[in-house]
Amino acid sequence: MVIPRSTATRAVISRSVLAAHAKSLVEDGGRVADLRRDAYGHGLLTVAREVLLAGADSVRVDDEDAVRMLSAEGLSASVTAEPDMDPAVLYGFPAETGTHQRPAMRLTGRVMSTKPLRLGEAVSYGYTHRAERDTTVALVTGGYAQAVVRALGNRAHVELNGRAHPIVGRVAMDVCVIDLESPDASADEGDEVTYFGGAGPARGFLAEWMSATGLTAAELACAAGLHATRTEED
Repeated sequence: MVIPRSTATRAVISRSVLAAHAKSLVEDGGRVADLRRDAYGHGLLTVAREVLLAGADSVRVDDEDAVRMLSAEGLSASVTAEPDMDPAVLYGFPAETGTHQRPAMRLTGRVMSTKPLRLGEAVSYGYTHRAERDTTVALVTGGYAQAVVRALGNRAHVELNGRAHPIVGRVAMDVCVIDLESPDASADEGDEVTYFGGAGPARGFLAEWMSATGLTAAELACAAGLHATRTEED
């Protein structure tokens, strides 16, 4: 099954969240933001605009091509300036204390189909999950090719229609399966699922990814953002 890149996952970047985080960092004395690797997958141009509008002096980028691109937009950038603005605060990554700022990125997929799963039936490769009761499962876009890491199977959740649902079975290349947790549950083809971010239950789900994978929030968000179709919202 080939999932078109345009429909696999989306990284929705909130300009208002970026602006609020950047403002707080500048008020605390920050002058240079780290925007390498396409602003940790959030989009170089989008983040640079918000950071510099908040009052930062410059942004750190990967190379001179990025400097020229931002300069053409009237934005100051450097390949040598030392960043002093905490990326965890700027991008809204989970804090070590367990508290969750509002993430600037919301990673989403879409429901492709649903089917009933009977007691004892299994899903996905290797049958690592068997239903403990009759239920309904949904196949959703987003797999390890989109940086939805395989270790998340049976260990993380997504948000669908305002509720958290577990990812069950192994994550495949372009899709994974979620348990709707009721034989009477339903979801429509095209319904949005949120892997992490936003203001609802998925707001803190990136911490689940960290626990399941042993990777940092920066590593996970950067990979997810670089493999998704990126859009913006206020």
